[in-house]
Amino acid sequence: MLGILYLVVPCYNEEEVLHETAKRLLQKITGMINKKSISEKSKIIFVNDGSKDRTWNIIEELHQGNEIFGGLNLSRNRGHQNALLAGLMTVKEYADMVISLDADLQDDVDVIDKFVEQYYEGSDIVYGVRCSRKTDTFFKRNTALAFYKLMNVLGVNIVYNHADYRLISKRALEGLAQFKEVNLFLRGMIPLVGYKHSVVEYERNERFAGESKYPLKKMIAFALDGITSLSIKPIRIITGLGFTIFIISLITLIYTLVRKFSGNVVEGWSSLTISIWILGGIQLLSLGVIGEYIGKIYNETKQRPRFIIADKLIDSDKKYI
Repeated sequence: MLGILYLVVPCYNEEEVLHETAKRLLQKITGMINKKSISEKSKIIFVNDGSKDRTWNIIEELHQGNEIFGGLNLSRNRGHQNALLAGLMTVKEYADMVISLDADLQDDVDVIDKFVEQYYEGSDIVYGVRCSRKTDTFFKRNTALAFYKLMNVLGVNIVYNHADYRLISKRALEGLAQFKEVNLFLRGMIPLVGYKHSVVEYERNERFAGESKYPLKKMIAFALDGITSLSIKPIRIITGLGFTIFIISLITLIYTLVRKFSGNVVEGWSSLTISIWILGGIQLLSLGVIGEYIGKIYNETKQRPRFIIADKLIDSDKKYI
């Protein structure tokens, strides 16, 4: 029996590229249906993440023209991870397997066949992994490498050079649905689901049109979210640092007393000033890290919805090809 494939594509202000994205994805899905590799019930679902341009209007037009296209319209902008999760949690009721990819055509749609092949061979999760970073700037390439290494040091199980281009089976999505946290970092959460997984390598393309939705500021915030959402090692590092400073302070105290009682006391402010600045900086940094975790705990305890769907365009019981 052929599996039902759904493509989930988060969109934020993608009017410049959406028609071309829809065209290429339709060609790919149509070809796979004709080759009998996926079911005729397969679909392409765009998730509008509170776009300020005509993105949702274009999604509606695409749906009216060919109902293989569907859409979800979030009530407001909730960020890429929440928009992606909204799509995944909605379509898991209809699909046997779901592939998530970006709307900017940087993810190579030609490897979708390989994703599906891996699924039929028994993989519940198939990660799309970049085989090179030739299209990245020197800065982005090296900061990305540093991020992956840091996550690994902090004990986070994350796939190198993998973004959010992946296939997930229905049962893996059911497993993901049991993760209730509000602070989302899907690249780290999905490996926690378990099940058999595999990797498909691909070359990442240049963005077809428009501007990146992840400038440096957002990339840094995203990295911090990933670290603090999936690892408590920064807190443990602070604990170790505090213990180390406590030991040093005891040694310094003993040394000072010995010098005092021996009558060899030297007046000076340099060592005192340096100590104050170092300890003050460490304390402020530690408070910042602790505050980041407390803020996340605060968000989790409120249990607010991760997304609200305002409009839904999915006709799951029909065949359109």
